Amino acid sequence: MPPANVSGILLIVSGPAGSGKTTVCDRMLAEVPGIQRVVTSTTRAPRPGEQHRVDYYFFDQQTFDQKVAAGEFYEWARVHTNCYGTLKSEIQDKLAAGTDLLLNIDVQGAATFRQAGREDPLLRGKVVTVFIMPPSMEELENRLRTRSTDDEAEIQRRLGVAREEVQQRGHYDHCILSGSRDEDFAALQTIYRAEKDIR
Repeated sequence: MPPANVSGILLIVSGPAGSGKTTVCDRMLAEVPGIQRVVTSTTRAPRPGEQHRVDYYFFDQQTFDQKVAAGEFYEWARVHTNCYGTLKSEIQDKLAAGTDLLLNIDVQGAATFRQAGREDPLLRGKVVTVFIMPPSMEELENRLRTRSTDDEAEIQRRLGVAREEVQQRGHYDHCILSGSRDEDFAALQTIYRAEKDIR
């Protein structure tokens, strides 16, 4: 049990699709001791191999709506036909126990957490936000095309969203100009350790 004055931090990472944020977050979770992924909630059906409370909290729409009405989420959004959200209980209990948490979330969700960090005593002083900035829109487009997972219309949609997202980088505590995967990982590690040292 950690000392009473020890509490965790919530490290929030955002960036456009193709910026490498998911890759660097997965590596942080795999290689950096003492940091855990925030398990978010969804109304979509589990995919093969996914487990409740491990990959997501899987809720039916009625249960999700009840939790929204009860104020149990820090943030939530409807994405196409499904809802996604972050439960307060998933974060508060772990931070209070001294666990550091990592959350990969979009710019709207990060903005909600910044606001909550100012208003919620349980989050105050514990939210650290990091934006992964693509080196250029041309490089971002190249990364999206290299993935070969999206058609042309989706690539253009993602680029349009990315142009809007990068305008929000000034609201973040830290901004990483994306380079190689190793460089991005080293930069995020440095931010994490520095933030731990000043708390």
